[in-house]
Amino acid sequence: MGDPGPTGRFGEFGGRFVPESLVPACMELEAAFRQAWVDPAFRRELDGLLHSYGGRPTPVTECERLSEELGVRVLLKREDLAHTGSHKINNVVGQALLARRMGKKRLIAETGAGQHGVATATAAALFGMECVVYMGAVDIERQALNVFRMELLGSEVRSVESGSRTLKDAVNEALRDWVASVDTTHYCLGSVMGPHPYPWMVRELQRVVGEEAREQCRLLLGGRDPDAVVACAGGGSNAAGTFAGFADQTSSALIGVEAIGGAAMDTGIPGILHGMRSNLMQDEAGQILEAVSISAGLDYPGIGPEHAHLAAIGRARYETADDTEVVEAFQRLSRTEGIIPALESAHALAWVIRVAGTEALPTGSTVLITLSGRGDKDVAQVRDILRSGKATPR
Repeated sequence: MGDPGPTGRFGEFGGRFVPESLVPACMELEAAFRQAWVDPAFRRELDGLLHSYGGRPTPVTECERLSEELGVRVLLKREDLAHTGSHKINNVVGQALLARRMGKKRLIAETGAGQHGVATATAAALFGMECVVYMGAVDIERQALNVFRMELLGSEVRSVESGSRTLKDAVNEALRDWVASVDTTHYCLGSVMGPHPYPWMVRELQRVVGEEAREQCRLLLGGRDPDAVVACAGGGSNAAGTFAGFADQTSSALIGVEAIGGAAMDTGIPGILHGMRSNLMQDEAGQILEAVSISAGLDYPGIGPEHAHLAAIGRARYETADDTEVVEAFQRLSRTEGIIPALESAHALAWVIRVAGTEALPTGSTVLITLSGRGDKDVAQVRDILRSGKATPR
């Protein structure tokens, strides 16, 4: 998982497919990030903030009761314990520092589950920047707590009423804003998607998750690596950051778990969306299909281009979990370990629960799951689902 170079290509995927007006902005951003990433002063400031403000390093937790029930050793990389409650803080602190370095005073972001929006609003408050977050109307309704958190932090949340009114449409509106305000605005994209340099830059800013996890696992496992490393994947930022610590340094199996209603790797075909070429859910005419998921953060009809590449070369594979088993996994981790996971993370857990003791994850094996976020934001939604007696995404 190295540098894709100036073309931003991961094999046949990636690239920079944007309006002519945004090409200079993308090139400016790439140059600024390349300079910052090799600047010791920038790296020291970022590392210092992630430690003193973001709460890094996050621990790896051994799930003794769940492991006993499943017959496999389950370890959790606890990104739910990072400031703001998810891995998103790693990326936005880095991008906010970069925006300040570039002289940009305004941040914009898209968000689905709200965690990236909250993290961006947090970074904007920390650095005294203006912040606007675009969020689909459907997601605003089911993530009301995170909407209030963003507003409490001083950011404006703009409801997106077009299309499916979810994450895809929030990205569309953020890109339109960026085209109109690029001189003063930095688009703080939240996942490993979009035009180059975003998929690469976001992965590098999230690499800290995988590098910490690899060293922590080796301490726990007597120098060995996990047999499998599992993370949920929508756009795929927490999975990309996790896999970056293991893909080139270990033989651990890498598994990304998508929502069954947003399975770009299962049912998608290569196409172009939001400035990138990747696997996308499309109809026969090439029109993008609507992704549907119980989880707002996985409600995206594509996946980051590096994930598409990792699947194409056989280094990672991508599975799915359905809404019912996700709700069951959400409850099971809560009851066995006292840890309430985000619905996004519960997809990874649901797959592990389903395949534990099978050829995919044999009895006695060790699996690391990245718990990308905490489930406070989802408690009301799950409560309503359980009261209604069925898992429905809307």
